Amino acid sequence: MARWAQIYQEHRCTADEAVQSIKSGNRVFLTGNCSVPQVVLKALVPYAKNLQDVEIAQVLTVGDADYAKPEMAGHIRVNTMFISSDIRPAVQEGRADFTPVFLSEVPRLWRTELPIDVALIHVSPPDEHGFCSYGVEVGVTKTAAEVASVVIAEVNPRMPRTLGDSFIHVSKIKHIVEVDYPLPEFIMGEPSPIQQAIGQHIADLIEDGSTIQTGIGGIPDAVLQYLLDKRDLGVHTELFSDGVIDLVDRGIITNEAKSIHPGKIIAGFMLGTQRLYDFVDDNPIVELHPTEYINDPFLIAQNDKMVSVNSALEVDLTGQVCADSMGYKLYSGVGGQVDFVRGASRSKGGKPIIALPATTKNDTISRITWQLNPGAGVVTTRNDVHYVVTEFGVAKLYGRSVRERAQALIAIAHPNFREELEAKAHEMHYLPPLFRGAD
Repeated sequence: MARWAQIYQEHRCTADEAVQSIKSGNRVFLTGNCSVPQVVLKALVPYAKNLQDVEIAQVLTVGDADYAKPEMAGHIRVNTMFISSDIRPAVQEGRADFTPVFLSEVPRLWRTELPIDVALIHVSPPDEHGFCSYGVEVGVTKTAAEVASVVIAEVNPRMPRTLGDSFIHVSKIKHIVEVDYPLPEFIMGEPSPIQQAIGQHIADLIEDGSTIQTGIGGIPDAVLQYLLDKRDLGVHTELFSDGVIDLVDRGIITNEAKSIHPGKIIAGFMLGTQRLYDFVDDNPIVELHPTEYINDPFLIAQNDKMVSVNSALEVDLTGQVCADSMGYKLYSGVGGQVDFVRGASRSKGGKPIIALPATTKNDTISRITWQLNPGAGVVTTRNDVHYVVTEFGVAKLYGRSVRERAQALIAIAHPNFREELEAKAHEMHYLPPLFRGAD
């Protein structure tokens, strides 16, 4: 028996046994996305009621979050770097913490400000050399596992073996919990007519040979649907979903024109369905890497014609972008938006794009605003914004004065709000004052 296989057998245990390594006052990293270790987490919740002041450090998680329920107060407190829907109530009620940080810098926190005592991860079975793949989530997990004093890993034959900088040797895992369950699926519906219109406008900005930052959601999916006439596209992105598969199969995404990692889809994690998990399993076209690499703006910028597409909650008439809060109420996080906006803006021929529907709440509120809501966070500054896209068109802001920006953004606002926005722009002197003749 190989030495690694012997280590593997020695480190096998149950989830209940594994979580006993967690002590009061520990900081515990929880891997996220569709990789959340469900069996270990289920064992942790009742065990943690015997502990005090355990901190769960995480980014984006999918699924139930029993560890963040009110009854866990005093035992577990979540500190999240991105507010996903399962954690949002706890953050907004003050029962959990939110730490603002660029996604590219999250791993630095694990090494400096937020050292990890225990890492909970989810991996594939070991290969013939004893290496397990982190599978669908490498981004913030690999560094956390490397710096943690104790690593607890669910080993799941359903976890795809993704390639790249995405492996951990069994000798680095203190407790191995064997599981066998399908990964959660992140299923998106068809893009709405508004999302399709936005997707068409964005697709028109993408040239042959571009490298794109994809994502998940109605707008990214709509963009991909309108790229069927493009050639030699590449992908460098923090995450991707099922939508890229058809473009690879059609020969539209070839990655051959990429300046960095030609021939490869480069990403940090993925959210999707079983079809995606099957596609990436041991597929040499796909490489996953830690987020400090993937989201490094200086690396992103080395891809010529880099196109980033990111969403917003609202944009004011000067180009300030709020994407993480609804007024003072914390909603999501910075994520990789600024990393990719700055990377694409420095790319030769690059295009950073902010996309959003023109309105919300059945056309009663404009998302192109004369000012951001009080307390709203500025995720992307007016100095960083190049393009803003709604269903009504494209506003190019880079190199434009505040007067020109206001005019361009009013033109892509919903028609019901353009008169009001124009009046406010005059009032604030973004546009020249209106002079009225004598009565």
